[in-house]
Amino acid sequence: MTSLAPASAGLAPTYSNREQLHAQAGAVRNQVFGKKVYVRGVVEVSNFCRENCNYCGMRRDNKSLHRYRLSLDSLRDTILKEIPDIVTDLNIQTGEDTVAIREVVLPLIDFLRKETNLGISVCLGTHTPKIYDELKQAGASYYIIKLETGNRDHYAEVNAPGTFDERLEAIQYLARTGWAVSSGFILGLPGQTEAHIEETLELLGDLPLAGSSVSPFISGEQTPFAGSPAGDLELTLDCIARMRLRNPSYIIPAVSALNLVGRDGYARALKAGANLATINLTPSANRSDYVLYKRGRFIMHEDRVKRAVEAADCTISTKSIARTWADFHTAARF
Repeated sequence: MTSLAPASAGLAPTYSNREQLHAQAGAVRNQVFGKKVYVRGVVEVSNFCRENCNYCGMRRDNKSLHRYRLSLDSLRDTILKEIPDIVTDLNIQTGEDTVAIREVVLPLIDFLRKETNLGISVCLGTHTPKIYDELKQAGASYYIIKLETGNRDHYAEVNAPGTFDERLEAIQYLARTGWAVSSGFILGLPGQTEAHIEETLELLGDLPLAGSSVSPFISGEQTPFAGSPAGDLELTLDCIARMRLRNPSYIIPAVSALNLVGRDGYARALKAGANLATINLTPSANRSDYVLYKRGRFIMHEDRVKRAVEAADCTISTKSIARTWADFHTAARF
C-alpha cells in the first residue's frame, strides 16, 4: 500500500463534474490499494441496546422488537462451517449491550484469534476504556464507531448515542491506544443541512482514523423518523469519492443500504473509491430483528459481493484489513 498525501478538502462536487469526481476517486483507490476490495463478514450478535437514537430501529423504546443474543456455541459453528473463503476479516456487531460483550463477544474474539487467521473488527458502541482495552487484549484490532453527524447540535437533535464529545473522546482514546478506528455518518438524516455535511466530512478527514463510511438514511417504521425521505444515492456516492480523495489510505466500505436507494448503488460505490464489501453471516432467523433501519434489508451474500466487485472492475483481496493496516504502520516507522 502506497502512502499518499491527503488531497484537498475543497472538492464540493456539482452535477457537471460528478462522473469525473467518481472516476478520480476510483483511480486514487487503485493507486493506493491496486484494484483490491477487502471482503469482511459481519455477525450481528445482539440487538439489545441501551441507547435511544431517533434513526435506529433497535432503540430501547422500541418495545415491539424481538430482542436476541446469539450463543457463543452457535457463533463458533457458524464461523467455522459457513464463512466463505473470500472473507479475510470478521466484524462483530451489537447494539450497546455490555452483557453481550462480556458473555459472547470477548470469548468469541479469543476463539477467533486461536482458531482462525481472520482480522477481527468490532462495532459495539461507546463504552469504558477498560472494555476497549479488554477487547484489544482479546485480539480485536479494528474498532468501528460512527459519528452519524459531525455537527454537535444536530447530534443532540437526532438523539445519537451519549454526547458528541463522548463519541469524539472515544475515537481519540481508541486511536491513542493502538486501535485502527473507523467512523462515518448518515447522509440525509432529518434536520441535516449542506453545512452539516461539509462539517462532517471535514471532521472525519481530520480525526485519527483508518477508515470512514457514509450510509444513505433509510427511515425505520418503528422510529420517530418513520416516513422521512431516504438519503440521496448520488450525494452519498459523492461523499464516498470525497472521502477517498481527502484520505487516500482510508478503508471505505460500500454499504448494503445503497441498493435500497438506487440501482447498482453498491457497485457504483466501489467505482467511486470504496474498497470494502461486507457479507452478512448473521443467522437468517435473526437478521430481520437487527433493524438498523427497517426490516426490509438488502442482504449481501457471497455471489452478490462477487458480482459487484466484478462490475466495478476490481478484484478481491486475499490479505486482511488487519494485516494491511499493521504492515502500513510498520512501513511508516522506517
